[in-house]
Amino acid sequence: MIDTISLCLLILLPFFAASSSTSIAAMPEKNAQEIVSTLADQTSVAVTIYNQDLALIRDAREISLKPGPQTLAFREVSAKIRPQTALLAAQGLHILEQNFEYDLLSPQSLLEKYIGQKVMLVKTHPTTGEESEQEATVLSSGSGTVLRVGDHIESGIPGRLIFPAVPANLRDRPTLTMLVDNKASKAQPVVLSYLTGGLSWQADYVAELGEDDTTLDLNGWVTLKNESGATYANAQLKLVAGDVNRVRENMHPLRMSRGTVLTESAMDTSMAEESMFEYHLYTLARPTTIKEKQSKQVALLQANGVQVQKEFVLDGQNYYYSNKAGDLGKKIKVGVFVELKNSKEAGIGQPLPAGIMRVYKKDSSGSLQFVGEDRIDHTPENETVRLKLGEAFDVTADKKQTDFKKLSGFSRYNYVYESAFEMVLKNAKEEAVTVRVQEPVPGDWEIIEESAPHVKESSSAAVWQLKVEPKSSTTLTWRVKVKY
Repeated sequence: MIDTISLCLLILLPFFAASSSTSIAAMPEKNAQEIVSTLADQTSVAVTIYNQDLALIRDAREISLKPGPQTLAFREVSAKIRPQTALLAAQGLHILEQNFEYDLLSPQSLLEKYIGQKVMLVKTHPTTGEESEQEATVLSSGSGTVLRVGDHIESGIPGRLIFPAVPANLRDRPTLTMLVDNKASKAQPVVLSYLTGGLSWQADYVAELGEDDTTLDLNGWVTLKNESGATYANAQLKLVAGDVNRVRENMHPLRMSRGTVLTESAMDTSMAEESMFEYHLYTLARPTTIKEKQSKQVALLQANGVQVQKEFVLDGQNYYYSNKAGDLGKKIKVGVFVELKNSKEAGIGQPLPAGIMRVYKKDSSGSLQFVGEDRIDHTPENETVRLKLGEAFDVTADKKQTDFKKLSGFSRYNYVYESAFEMVLKNAKEEAVTVRVQEPVPGDWEIIEESAPHVKESSSAAVWQLKVEPKSSTTLTWRVKVKY
């Protein structure tokens, strides 16, 4: 056994009183029966990240073990590992027991372990700078450190504490320890696989609309965030797009402190995509380092000249078909949408992971301006992406109910209502626009009069496509009978 009195490690104590300069000195006690594996043994690491704060880590290392039972300490695993998911694969190695050691070394945790035990208190004379040592007993380490020094009690001590050793159950890194029975007699490759939280990703898209709003150039990015408490150097990175079913566990997750988020960008190549089970897998062709407390962006796709269609949409409500309403609004905002088809003919034609698509357009001076954003869901090939970018400034509507009456139904059932409406669409733009008017009509309904033909797109939707000339207006009227 190493002489523990000679072991010393200086650790600052920022939680002591502001006037103090207290520190701790100690060194970890080495367990002769424990074989420690660090990142120096690592031969490769692969990271697969899912959408729901979940990742699969495959950590391959070359480790030398003795024959027979022993403890293997697998250091520098994720601090948010789910230890019940850990699987160590190696020939001739049988795991008997495993423990996740997350009681990490800090000034506070070290003090807590030494409550009721002896330490050395080192004080410095304020004028001469001469140091003196006294034996002390740690009494408390809660909101402040309390020591018994000789026959009196002291707190807020200026100086430092010297500890004889770091307790065996304190670790400076998250560590998975395993009691193993080894049959091999030489260095062997082992692979530790486990699920962890703290790693997430999302897709971010940046689009530039063409001058006539009929095409856009699209760049897709994958934004990775690592708050798992570990760094994955030169990792093989894979991303899974899709909703993987998970069982909710009745346990409190370990919380790690958050720090400054750094940003790195990589534009070397797009990610290769393939189908896997009922999901889509994206693989980065080159290794990348994912640092702890870091946000990183990796290029996902690039597509130019994607065909789009701009649409003005005015949505109604269903409450005024069974109630007297009168004036329904002046200068009602008309929504502006952009729609594109995720097809090879349109210019994309690959599965798009869920994320936020931000759209820009150049002004008359050639400078890019932000024109809106929307969130898209996972979108398979040949499906449509529809983005709401905002509300039109120059296209508005005035709407009112011009007639309402109850035709029958004075009991609980068989109500029949008849109501009429007028909508004036106004266009202050220099070019003509077409506005899609969508009215959700409840019950069993029939339009009995209208100034323009509608399309019954569903059992509860009447739709009109109305063209409004430049600097002009168009009036739509309709009368509908509704039966409940």
